[in-house]
Amino acid sequence: MRRKFPVRTAATCCLALLLASCGKSAPPAKQAQSPGGQPKVGVILPDTTSSVRWERFDRPWLEKFLHGVGVDARIVNAENDPHRFVSLADEFIAEGVEVLVLTAVDSESAAAVERKAHAAGIPTINYDRLTLGGNADYYVSFDGVAVGTLQAEGLGKCLGAGRATVIELEGAKTDNNSSLFYEGQQRVLKPKYDAGQYKLLGNQWIEGWDNDLAGHVFADLLAANGGKVDGVVAANDGFAGEVIEVLAAKGLAGKVAVTGQDATVEGLRAILRGDQCMTVHKSVRAEAEATAGLVSALAGGGTANADTLVTQFIHDPRTDREIKALLLPPVAITKDNIGLVVEDDSVRLSQLCTEDNAEQCKAAGLS
Repeated sequence: MRRKFPVRTAATCCLALLLASCGKSAPPAKQAQSPGGQPKVGVILPDTTSSVRWERFDRPWLEKFLHGVGVDARIVNAENDPHRFVSLADEFIAEGVEVLVLTAVDSESAAAVERKAHAAGIPTINYDRLTLGGNADYYVSFDGVAVGTLQAEGLGKCLGAGRATVIELEGAKTDNNSSLFYEGQQRVLKPKYDAGQYKLLGNQWIEGWDNDLAGHVFADLLAANGGKVDGVVAANDGFAGEVIEVLAAKGLAGKVAVTGQDATVEGLRAILRGDQCMTVHKSVRAEAEATAGLVSALAGGGTANADTLVTQFIHDPRTDREIKALLLPPVAITKDNIGLVVEDDSVRLSQLCTEDNAEQCKAAGLS
């Protein structure tokens, strides 16, 4: 029998109530309209390489929920190119979209885009990643500090109570989320470093969230420390996969605690194998649903309607500005509760469990 799990996270349930209150009917258009009379919305995702999430998860959920609130959304990808990001945004602005939803490649190009959109009277939503120095009207994401805290706490549970050596692989410094993750990690790890329980062997920020670079950096740090480490703070599942590949080549896979994030199929399968300690699930379904709710409110009645959905703020240190935000709670995923990701419709059981890992899935209550 498959183990039973809650069908939705608390965040998703709360969002469902919020979205029900603002309605699902098509909002009246004020600017650009599709041939069917629907208001047009532009969405720019950042890349296809730093994480599989953007095209595999975010695009289909955004398409589903934006269509559900009656808007004509065109979703494009900047392919990690700031110039392409700006060009795509310029097209949307010239088209006169009702709302522009952005996940920045870097804050400089995204801030320039947001200034143009603001001048054109187009509200902007930062999706998942805050544009530092920008002027977005809203921010929809997860509590980044909580993500880092869960990673560090998960690492500690896997390492146990004894002394341990640790390597930290952080995300791109150009991504404000990386700083939030790091802040959360250090709330847990720094006291252990200061007390001498953990020893930090190396810390590296990985430019562009480049998975290959993360693997090379880890290999160098591991070699510099005699090929030995007890735990690795890998900022996402892509980094974790590269770390595990290096460890496997040295016969160490499954013997070193490795964290992750995004609850990708690859990361979850590594958890089932015992090669990865944990990951952090951020329900893209809930994030896309929240974004669609804001888009619907903005297109239907402007910021006055949208403000009724927002109860939090996030601080932009570059502008010393508080941005209206919806921050959703992340969830730590281990072998014990891996089914939560399946029940959230983030990963299909057929993707996660195949013939080659059938016994592992059965042991985790997933068969």
